Amino acid sequence: MNFVNSMAFTAITFVAFTALVALISWWKTRGDNLDTQDGYYLGGRSLTGPVIAGSLLMTNLSAEQLVGNNGQAVRVGMSTMGWEVTSAIALVILAFVLMPKYLKTGLTTVPQFFEQRYDEGTRRLVSIIVLLSYVVIMLPNILYAGAQVFVNIFGIDEMFGISRFAAIAIVCVATAIIGSIYAIFGGLKAIALSDSINGLGLIVGGLLVPVFGFMFLSGQLGGDGSFMDGFDKFLHTNPSYLNAINEVNTPEPWLPWPLLFTGLLVNNMYYWATNQSIIQRTFGAKNLKEAQKGAVFAGFLKIMTPLIIVVPGVICALAYPGMDWGSGDSAYPMLVAQVMPKPILGFFAAVMFGAILSSFNSVLNSASTIYALDIHRPLFNPTASDARMVKIGQNFGTVVAVVSTIMSPFMLYMGGITSFVNSAFAAFNTPIFVCLLCGFFWKKVPAIAAKIVIPVHVVLYFILQFGLRNVIPALNNIHYLYFTAILFVFDMLLMWVIVKKHPRATDFELKDVGAVDLTPWKNGKIWAAVTLLIMVLAYVIFSPLGFGKSEKTTYQNYLENQTTASASVSDSVQ
Repeated sequence: MNFVNSMAFTAITFVAFTALVALISWWKTRGDNLDTQDGYYLGGRSLTGPVIAGSLLMTNLSAEQLVGNNGQAVRVGMSTMGWEVTSAIALVILAFVLMPKYLKTGLTTVPQFFEQRYDEGTRRLVSIIVLLSYVVIMLPNILYAGAQVFVNIFGIDEMFGISRFAAIAIVCVATAIIGSIYAIFGGLKAIALSDSINGLGLIVGGLLVPVFGFMFLSGQLGGDGSFMDGFDKFLHTNPSYLNAINEVNTPEPWLPWPLLFTGLLVNNMYYWATNQSIIQRTFGAKNLKEAQKGAVFAGFLKIMTPLIIVVPGVICALAYPGMDWGSGDSAYPMLVAQVMPKPILGFFAAVMFGAILSSFNSVLNSASTIYALDIHRPLFNPTASDARMVKIGQNFGTVVAVVSTIMSPFMLYMGGITSFVNSAFAAFNTPIFVCLLCGFFWKKVPAIAAKIVIPVHVVLYFILQFGLRNVIPALNNIHYLYFTAILFVFDMLLMWVIVKKHPRATDFELKDVGAVDLTPWKNGKIWAAVTLLIMVLAYVIFSPLGFGKSEKTTYQNYLENQTTASASVSDSVQ
């Protein structure tokens, strides 16, 4: 029994499960032809609905989400679930509005559409912006968040007597090496298969955290240590944490309720319907029906994910009342180390590692895809064979992996993970989505429009977010998603002006290249409606109409604590 509770047993189970996933992925893809563009980048256009849904979820549900979202929840409560639950709206829109158009064109990358619809310069502009965001923002944060988990759970810095920065750097390097092997040598199908297996493991392991967390909460608050007593204490100890409806004027990391259907919806539409690392999974669908199934099922799963990436943060807040969590990024790893039984800690560490690998290798594969097909081939070698393009993508992926790994430990000094990533992405995600939306549905939009809207938006966003909000008092605490909502309207108006002044000479027509069968999912809209109703129900449960009824909100409590702290400082100075 001592061996089962030992670090050696944890290490053995961790290695065994990680190796099992790799073995299954290799076995299932060993006969695949990875020398063709579709074979390497789109899994041979053979992905089914469940595989797409699992891969979408696992690409999204990374350690960055587990650490960052729980880090927000420990400070603000259930309102953090907005980032998860409202994704269902974007995924339903993707399935039934955008997916038929995407698959009709037979695209491999989103920038390819920008060349078809606008021109080659727009394709390169979008490709460069997306690649920079992957290398500078997404990949380093994925590696850093994963390292945070492992360093906190296993105390790697204390175990080896090294600094926290060094421990994080070591884990980042190890993760990058293994993730790169999947992404660079396995292609999309190997990634999607490993995603699906790890997805099942992460759901099981992730759900164990709140289960044991409720038991821990009961003991912390003087209960009998049972699950039901802990669940009761979760619901009634401090209901303000269970209110997902925040006031209009709350800053990040709170999520003001008007943003759920404005700025956050625009943000989600870019992420789920335009972001190459996400949308590439649906491009690999064997037909439209399977793509729609995958998107809708992923939307349903996103409504469930707060159980894994929000509830544990609230448990921490209730178990340690009055604790200053700082950025909050240490809350989830600390809870896991505290409540997870040692015999299954190795399994949980393995599925966590799988989540990190999933996001890392998925984004890396997408970066390789965009560089090879959207930058290298059109600029340097237009006649290159598919096999040559696969090799170019692999070499570029190696360079990106090295650069992002070097940058990743320095994320330690960037503050809260989720707030940093989301606010940085907001600079460019809105104009790219606007250009895609108008490109599909507005036949008269000219080629010059994208080259005006994208740079103008980026400049205005940086002026608002990093300039005026630090100068104008009224903008100091405004949520950055309000800027996203306002600039979305501005971008659409700018697009309208451009069309009025310089309309396209001929109407744009979307051509069907016959890549896959475009027969839609027969009962898809019924299941989509059910999914959206469940989303609404989730908000009713976690609102003042449900379990979130309290005299004061978490933001009001925060303001009172700030006032009290300021008064204490003044008294001590006097």
